[in-house]
Amino acid sequence: MERAVPDPSPQRATAYSPHSHSSDPITILPEAGDRFDLGGFGIHWKIDGFHTGERFSIVHHPLAPRALAAPLHRHHREDEYSYVLSGSLGALLGENVITAGPGTWLFKPRGEWHTFWNAGDTQCEIIEVISPAGFENYFRELAVIWPDRTKSGELLRKYELDMDFDSVPGLCTRFGLTSARTAAATAARQK
Repeated sequence: MERAVPDPSPQRATAYSPHSHSSDPITILPEAGDRFDLGGFGIHWKIDGFHTGERFSIVHHPLAPRALAAPLHRHHREDEYSYVLSGSLGALLGENVITAGPGTWLFKPRGEWHTFWNAGDTQCEIIEVISPAGFENYFRELAVIWPDRTKSGELLRKYELDMDFDSVPGLCTRFGLTSARTAAATAARQK
């Protein structure tokens, strides 16, 4: 018997336990999981920490053409591993600029300043493995305050995340990108 992993929102109860000894296969269907779009940078939650005993989580990120995913930032608690499904992923890892195509993995270790973006003119999709789990919930909390950056201080402290917001204009100019936050704020004003 096959069953789908339930909606991964941590606020919802689930019948699936990461400590279950069931021999039933677990299937995560393509459309399963909550989604949020930050104006060109999408978050599609696939596997949350409570599914893995908090060892890791997985998030699917679709990126619009030439979209910057985030300002320069560094994590103090988790490592990130990005697998390129489609398109062209650009990344600044420390001082190194990387462009990666489908089938390529990028490692973003904790403590290293980094950012990433869609380096192409078509959609880019990546799978992000976050270890240990927990940071997937940062995106949920960010969605609540988006795009109001003035409310981000407490969130950044909670997730032990350093963020250089002033890096965005330079990154956009240097790599020919648009900022997701700017695009979301513009769209909100037009409504």
